[in-house]
Amino acid sequence: MKLRLEEVIDEVIDALPSGQPFDLMSDVAIPVPILVIVHVLGVEPDRRREFRDWSEAVILSLNPFRSSEQAARAEWGSAQLTAYFTDLMAARRASPQEDLISDMVKLQADGAALSDDEVRVNLSALLVGGNLTTTDLIGNGVWLLLTHPEEWRKLTADPAALSSSAVEEILRFEGPVAITSRVTEAPPQVCGREIPAGQLLITSLHGANRDPEVFEDPDRFDITRKRAPHVAFGGGAHICIGAPLARLEAKRVLQRLAERFPALRLTQVDPPKWRTLPFFRGSELTCPLPDPSV
Repeated sequence: MKLRLEEVIDEVIDALPSGQPFDLMSDVAIPVPILVIVHVLGVEPDRRREFRDWSEAVILSLNPFRSSEQAARAEWGSAQLTAYFTDLMAARRASPQEDLISDMVKLQADGAALSDDEVRVNLSALLVGGNLTTTDLIGNGVWLLLTHPEEWRKLTADPAALSSSAVEEILRFEGPVAITSRVTEAPPQVCGREIPAGQLLITSLHGANRDPEVFEDPDRFDITRKRAPHVAFGGGAHICIGAPLARLEAKRVLQRLAERFPALRLTQVDPPKWRTLPFFRGSELTCPLPDPSV
């Protein structure tokens, strides 16, 4: 689906105004992942506003400090997604399309050990994970590039060649997910201490991605960094299933922005307002401004 998804992204970038301010988050970072994931799943594009609302609601369930109101909203979002996917699964059984939901219900029909609940849970996870964190990846990336002008100049000099390495450095330097967790199977030794089996370990992805034993000058943002074995997507059997899709989206957005708006700059340089949701890193950055002469 790569070519079609790139066309979807191009349509968003091409619609941006020339010589006028635009809001990066609302005009690019939010709509791109939503449009991409609904295309993959096979849901109606005119439902994307609802999907964004439902996703924002569901992710509140990951906040251990959520209020009773937030808990109720998370339950509401989950119920909305469950009802919608139940109806859509029935529709795809009756009339299959070229989309992921059709593929999953076909697997069921062919005898795969997938319950309806498992299909719905996975579709909901793909929807939520497929847009919120990628929105943050794009927002964090443009913020970093525009507050590091030399790196932006590098990218605009050769967008096709450097957009991929720029995405990897953004993931390392300011990834959208801060932690991951594992449960020990056997008592491991960590820094000379034994951890009992069955313990939950919370690990810092951000800390690992700034490890001076792995990265030279780890606190320097450099999109031409030669070695960047970051763990922004986790690792092993639990590595993020959406990593290739997030990379495709962020790479295309950065490449097209650099090609169309090489003089892109911020209307203000105050630090962005960061998400208050624990364990997630994303901004509410507003109004990058293309130079009117471009």
